[in-house]
Amino acid sequence: MTVTYGLAIENFTSAEGNPNFTGLIDYARTAERLGFRSLWAWDHLFLGSKQPFPCFEALSTLTTLAAHTSDIELGTGVLVLPIRDPALLAKTAATLQATSGGRLTLGVAAGWYEREFAATGSPFRSRGKRFERNLDLCYRLWTDDEVTGEWDELSFRRVRMLPRPSARPKVLIGGYVDRVLRRVATMGDGWLTYFYRADAFARSWKRITEHAEDAGRDPAELTNVAQLPICVDSSFEEADRKVGPFLAEYFDNPEWSDATPESAIRGTPEQCAEQLTEHIEAGVAHIALVPHRYLPDQVERIAAEVLPLLPGAAGSPVTEAVAR
Repeated sequence: MTVTYGLAIENFTSAEGNPNFTGLIDYARTAERLGFRSLWAWDHLFLGSKQPFPCFEALSTLTTLAAHTSDIELGTGVLVLPIRDPALLAKTAATLQATSGGRLTLGVAAGWYEREFAATGSPFRSRGKRFERNLDLCYRLWTDDEVTGEWDELSFRRVRMLPRPSARPKVLIGGYVDRVLRRVATMGDGWLTYFYRADAFARSWKRITEHAEDAGRDPAELTNVAQLPICVDSSFEEADRKVGPFLAEYFDNPEWSDATPESAIRGTPEQCAEQLTEHIEAGVAHIALVPHRYLPDQVERIAAEVLPLLPGAAGSPVTEAVAR
């Protein structure tokens, strides 16, 4: 089995920080030079009230990185689909797909931060329905010769979105509950997880494959990406001491999901490789790592000391490094 590896980018920071485009460009170039296969941008318009979290918009950030890289894939992990106008999103994503040479993977989800829905005039309680509508319209605009019809308040009359992408962006669906897993199996190209332990991933991935079979779809058509924090250090204890505060400052873990800070990969290079192997054995196809505080030395250590210990990584004699 070919397993590939990517990195999350710091377009979203803690309340005490600010994203920096010069740093993001250097980070992206370093990731490509070291053989990572993808970069993943977080997506929020705004987040937090007493302590707002600074964030660069995901697609415009990836467009900038596309101009400074050549081969590395670019993904959103995940874009909040119900608050986006589907026509504008389809055009923006198709343009990024063209300018990047077909490197875009659009990770999408229904969202959870109610303030963003209120600010964009998007009904929060019907976000699941709006998610499905918006995704359906994006597919139509990317692939159909013309689109005609009424979808709620949206009216399309012989709309032709040109140029159409030579290949539409790959779409991964993020989420936790069973109805979302059914969407993955029937509407998407695969699943994108957030801070899942290997055993939790395996349980939900099994449900996705079952839903695909029930819908008459070959589960082999589906892929997946697991987003996992990582801290490489001299010992498990030292890494564990560092990773907790980082995750508490930057990330939330919804109570209704299996996402947990305990998913963090941490310890010596050998310990990190052992923990990542559990995810490979659970069926993960691509791992998007969130390096501890996005530090350059963490990125270098992951590439030089952890990935060579893993089957399917760049530089491994077991398999080739590219999966597209």
